[in-house]
Amino acid sequence: MNNQGQVSLDARKLAAYIDHTYLKPDATPATIQALCEEAAQFGFYSVCVNGRWVSLCRELLDGLNKSKSTTVGISAVCGFPLGAQSSLVKAFEAARAVEDGATEIDMVITIGSLLIGDSKAVEADIRTVVEAVEGQAIVKVIMETGMLTDEQKRLGCRLAEQAGAHYVKTSTGFGPGGATEADILLMRQSVSATIGVKASGGVRDHATALTMIQAGATRIGTSSGAAIVQGSAGEGSY
Repeated sequence: MNNQGQVSLDARKLAAYIDHTYLKPDATPATIQALCEEAAQFGFYSVCVNGRWVSLCRELLDGLNKSKSTTVGISAVCGFPLGAQSSLVKAFEAARAVEDGATEIDMVITIGSLLIGDSKAVEADIRTVVEAVEGQAIVKVIMETGMLTDEQKRLGCRLAEQAGAHYVKTSTGFGPGGATEADILLMRQSVSATIGVKASGGVRDHATALTMIQAGATRIGTSSGAAIVQGSAGEGSY
């Protein structure tokens, strides 16, 4: 802790919280190569990409992890960014990403079902993806918290855990709002200690990342990872 009571982490420890992320549609092979190279350079936990790029990430990171003595993993999004696809389509997308090399899946729930309180549909949607990659990848559940009331957030967290997910996550970065300290505190209190909490959406500087971790985040999703670990402000949109 520092004098103000905020958690303090050195660059390497902070980097281990970060899923280094690029999810915009303008990604090219060069973009993904730069993402992987930065992830290996700083020792980020994983890169987080759309499924199209998972196999390229695996190819690049196989070499980079060996040369840099790192263990950067691959997270792939699923049902992104709207969560409105069929659950079976999400399951196929997740399974294919794992086949291509992903070890973590960040899925978007059926947000509309949560908004109307259809717990059965929300849980079934999550469970379908969890079962599609069971034993092969962990599943993080994106709730798009900027669209939800606090009670809906709590319900979404409970349903994610009941469905067998491993993490609850705030935002896609493409919807309203992003990660807030209040939401991380609420989500941490809404799941058991075995479930992780990922803060994503608008975490672009060192101080904000530390605030999220102190509130209970066990992972940070950001496109500003390099800036965060170097103590500056990033310009990314995620």
